[in-house]
Amino acid sequence: MFCETVAIIGVGLLGGSLGLAVRQRGLARRVVGVVRRAEAISDVLKQGIVTEATVEIAEAVRQADLVLVCTPVDCIAKHVCQAFRYAPSHAVLTDVGSTKARLVAEVEASWLQMRSSGGAEAFSAAECRFVGSHPLAGSEKSGYEHAQAQLFVGRWVIVTPTPRSCPEATERLVEFWEGLGARVQLMAPEDHDQALALTSHLPHLLASALAGILPGKWADFAASGFRDTTRIASGLPEIWTPIFLHNREAVLDALQQLENRLEQFRQALQHEDREKLFRLLAEGKARRDSLNTT
Repeated sequence: MFCETVAIIGVGLLGGSLGLAVRQRGLARRVVGVVRRAEAISDVLKQGIVTEATVEIAEAVRQADLVLVCTPVDCIAKHVCQAFRYAPSHAVLTDVGSTKARLVAEVEASWLQMRSSGGAEAFSAAECRFVGSHPLAGSEKSGYEHAQAQLFVGRWVIVTPTPRSCPEATERLVEFWEGLGARVQLMAPEDHDQALALTSHLPHLLASALAGILPGKWADFAASGFRDTTRIASGLPEIWTPIFLHNREAVLDALQQLENRLEQFRQALQHEDREKLFRLLAEGKARRDSLNTT
């Protein structure tokens, strides 16, 4: 998929990596980035992340064929709707947020409202040209300083169309992500959120909780096991707080499953049940060993 112009709203780790990847693979002639601070414009240009940069969404998306919204999940719906107002009617819009059901519903509700009120040209189509995406890539680090052009190679990207989504927009997004070297899976927004609650959001919550109970006096003795287990707790609270709140129900369900499992461990220890303890550990080992680590 080649685009004349790609606009990236939010040039952080993911947005910066998208800019580098799009430019390296020649998927667009122009890559326009939207940054929060005017002082960052020279940096993102110097690092080759984008070809142009601005602090104004309207300016960035006015000629865009593809708009990628890479802001925190509690800002995505607002930024998508702002982009809708100024982007050409043919533009495809997506995001990279790690929650989907709530923000997709918010975007589609705004799109329907704009259609019914005879709003912007981008809202005149019969089907919504926003389709959610979530690349399963990134790290506990943040900021365009850590951007990598190869970040998406071999990684899964979940694309979440709904009955209101434009099929052409979905097809173009699949082609785009595959053009970056990613593997694409289509999934309903609600299914995405349930899956990510267990595979991403709960692990972060658990890592943060474990790191949070470490007494300062024992910090020097936190060796590789503790450090590896809690690495992701270094993620920014301002990013993870809205993620947990947006996916609250699914995270609570995942947390209940974890509490049930911990209670089994508690009972095995309290009753010195060697057989049960061994079985629980063996089940965990088998499931971990079955994961594809490539």
